[in-house]
Amino acid sequence: MARAQGAIEQLIRLRVKQHPHDTWLKFKDQEFSWEQVLSNIHRAANGLLALGIAPGDRVAIMMGNRPEFLWIHFAIGFIGAVSVPVNTSQRGVTLHHVLADSDSAAVIFEELLRDSVMAVRDSLPSLKAMVVADGKTSKGVNATLDALMAHPDREPNVDVGSGAGGANMMYTSGTTGPPKGVIASGGDSTALGAVLGALKLHPGETIYTALPLFHGNALMISGFGSMLLDTKFAIAERFSASRFWDECRKYHAVEFNTLGGMIPILLKQPPRADDRKHEVRVVLSAACPPSVWKEFEDRFGVKIIEVYGMVDSPGFLMNDVDRIGSMGKPVGEVEFRVVDDNDNPLPAGKVGELVFRHPKGQLSHYHKLPDATAEAYRNGWFHSGDLARTDEDGFYYFCGRKKASIRRRGENISAWEIETVVNQHPAVLESAAYAVPSELGEDEVKIAVVLAPNAKLRPEDLVEFCRDRMAYYAVPRFIEFIDELPKTGTHRIQYAALKARGVAGAWDREQAGIKVERARTSA
Repeated sequence: MARAQGAIEQLIRLRVKQHPHDTWLKFKDQEFSWEQVLSNIHRAANGLLALGIAPGDRVAIMMGNRPEFLWIHFAIGFIGAVSVPVNTSQRGVTLHHVLADSDSAAVIFEELLRDSVMAVRDSLPSLKAMVVADGKTSKGVNATLDALMAHPDREPNVDVGSGAGGANMMYTSGTTGPPKGVIASGGDSTALGAVLGALKLHPGETIYTALPLFHGNALMISGFGSMLLDTKFAIAERFSASRFWDECRKYHAVEFNTLGGMIPILLKQPPRADDRKHEVRVVLSAACPPSVWKEFEDRFGVKIIEVYGMVDSPGFLMNDVDRIGSMGKPVGEVEFRVVDDNDNPLPAGKVGELVFRHPKGQLSHYHKLPDATAEAYRNGWFHSGDLARTDEDGFYYFCGRKKASIRRRGENISAWEIETVVNQHPAVLESAAYAVPSELGEDEVKIAVVLAPNAKLRPEDLVEFCRDRMAYYAVPRFIEFIDELPKTGTHRIQYAALKARGVAGAWDREQAGIKVERARTSA
């Protein structure tokens, strides 16, 4: 009886059959052909089987960007197990939660993370194997990555049954609570096809990513997307603004994806004579700031396609028609709308929560969290927790996170709105706005600011910049200049870590005697 194959395995085998010696993966100075890709996956699969991993087991991968991440991720699917990519920044109770909640039978981690993994290892009863990369075995660590990959590259001898492998469990960032494991029972293939089709890439060209492979953007949209498009896939170890364009040139990349503040950070690098001397044509962006959208396109000679999507549930919005600032319109079969707190649809121009649904029904759920799943999918719509509005033409616009608002003096303030203004200042590289306790009750606004290289900025001047560009009640009271913002591996700001800093050491506008009036009057 032939072993069942998942969709990704079938696609890999198809590419091997079509052109075994063509390159798929590029990393540093290495290139891997499709034939080598399959061989390495087989080695990893047989190594996992030798460790006792069986179909249905969960295997956690806690590694940075490297080819072995991909070999193991795909191998897990080949043997009918479930891949659990883990953010390499996780520590302590959060790391324990992810490994325990997923019931991981094995964890594969890098030597630099040994202490963090070993600190939680004894309270994980489901764990039966540990593999270390770039290190040695020890008590509790069964094997090295080299030993795992040294197994024969023959077809894995395992019966995965009728349910073929290839599934994975992705954990949310947990900005408002413990990370939640998301299990997708299906997808909107027409939507992903529309997004990939908009890139207008040709077989043999190269997609590049500096985003972490433990995130769905790099692993699925860029990685799996490159397989679907029959393009090459180049990965960086990590995002570096100073090396970014040189790596695009090195790999002959024609497309890359960005998240969050990457575009402003790249834009604030010193101008170079070769800013346009590259092969990149298109950038797939999530949350590109409208204020720098056109500037980025003009400076680097690329086209930005804005896309909205979530790990939590299938569905995409896409803007490929130069509607600057918009997330675009729905693509594929998923229906979107903006609703009020009672789930009533809102007219164009009104801000509410962004919700969406697939005609096939619920296509994902939170692992072990039926109540959270029911709450997210209440009334048949997935509730994103994002605020949005539409215009008269049906384009959607992001308006911040519903739970990240700040309440000051009876007014609800979006942190996103404040950050958008502050980031427009030429001396600012990036910023994060958040609530801190007020002695009057409710919140005060604090902003943490990272300055651009060699830039200087007085807090008084930043207040002056803000007061004409935002509502008076939104102008930050507390300003703190810091070297870098704490972030997850997917470039999401860790607001909890910032809030823990309190206001000690921050500049206080009220103590400085600067008042922001409801309306400014001319002199």
